[in-house]
Amino acid sequence: MKQKKLLPIAIVLLVLIVVFLVVGKKAGWIGEEFAISIATQKVESKTITEFITANGKIQPETEVKISPDVSGEIIELYVAEGDQVKAGDPLCVIKPDMYISALNRAEASLNSSKARLAQAEAQQIERELAFKRAKQLFDTSTIPVSEFESAEAAFKVAQSEVRAAEFSVKSAEASVEEAREQLIKTRIFAPIPGTISALNVEKGERVVGTSMMIGTEMMVVADLDRMEVQAEVNENDIVKVTLNDTALVEVDAYLNRKFKGVVTEIANSAKVSGTTADQVTNFDVKVLLLHESYADLIDSTSRKLYPFRPGMSATVDILTNTRENVISVPIAAVTTRVLDEKTEEELTAGIESGLSKTDERTEVVFLHKDGRAWQLPVKTGIQDNVSIEITEGLGEGDEVIVAPYNAISKTLKDSIAVKVVTEDELFKAEK
Repeated sequence: MKQKKLLPIAIVLLVLIVVFLVVGKKAGWIGEEFAISIATQKVESKTITEFITANGKIQPETEVKISPDVSGEIIELYVAEGDQVKAGDPLCVIKPDMYISALNRAEASLNSSKARLAQAEAQQIERELAFKRAKQLFDTSTIPVSEFESAEAAFKVAQSEVRAAEFSVKSAEASVEEAREQLIKTRIFAPIPGTISALNVEKGERVVGTSMMIGTEMMVVADLDRMEVQAEVNENDIVKVTLNDTALVEVDAYLNRKFKGVVTEIANSAKVSGTTADQVTNFDVKVLLLHESYADLIDSTSRKLYPFRPGMSATVDILTNTRENVISVPIAAVTTRVLDEKTEEELTAGIESGLSKTDERTEVVFLHKDGRAWQLPVKTGIQDNVSIEITEGLGEGDEVIVAPYNAISKTLKDSIAVKVVTEDELFKAEK
């Protein structure tokens, strides 16, 4: 019975001894002190270029969508998609018969108005002579006042009819000009030099003019010598972008190659997409592709004059800021910590009492010195994909801990023991 009673006590003592040995090993009470494996790197000065990345589509800097002013059937089509045109070259002809008839009617109406004007002018001369005779007779008291007044009124009516006929002639002349303009618009010419980048109609099709409604978009003439990328930049990054910023453009059709560009236009109005719960606000930014960066892709002998086509997908890196010879460390070396080492429960209690959690945290790095990690507050500046600028807190030559990230962000504490290993050893240990 005594042995059965002593067995649970022995088990508890054994567990306590094991726990003591484990804790003592880590705390350095027994054997060597437990040390976290880390990788370090010397702080150095380098040039950092900050950039933002955006996706977009390639499009011509200048393109004109051509819709007819008049409606009708296309009876002549002089171009095909991909053709080169000069300003003023004929593109197509819309059947003009109806507009010729309208011009003939307008001209006939004009001639009729001119004839009425001539008739009114003749009547005015006749009434004017009658009025003068009546005035002479009235002055000698030969005719009564009523007869003189009738002659005077008839003369004024004749003058008014002449003026009305003159206005009628002007109206008819305007109708003739309008009909002639409509007839001219049945022949469509290239407004700019360029390439027929899109052709949406065929000979024999009917098109709708833009006089009363949205017309048929027949074709697009684009200047493919100057191409640009229209990229969508997030609202958080748009404030960093300025005109004439340099950009590097990756086009999906040309792998492992970057083209140079420059920011030429920044939208003032946002484009909002998505539902209310997950709205995304972007701004359009246009980046002109510099000709010299793709000149080697142009081959005039094989008619490959334009390496880019409208609608190609592209990724743009807009270089927003560059600083030379600045103190920098790998981005992974910087984390945020509570400087007084409060626990999350204490921090939460601080928030409830009116303290701000944001105010309690600051950016820090961990220095390696004499086998231990030392927490050091820093201030950061710009960053690229690899490094981040340190404006305060570090000097060139300091040895900072750069891996593993889990230890930097959570495990490391001030004066904790560490052991420097290579990054390859760390990677193998994590696997």
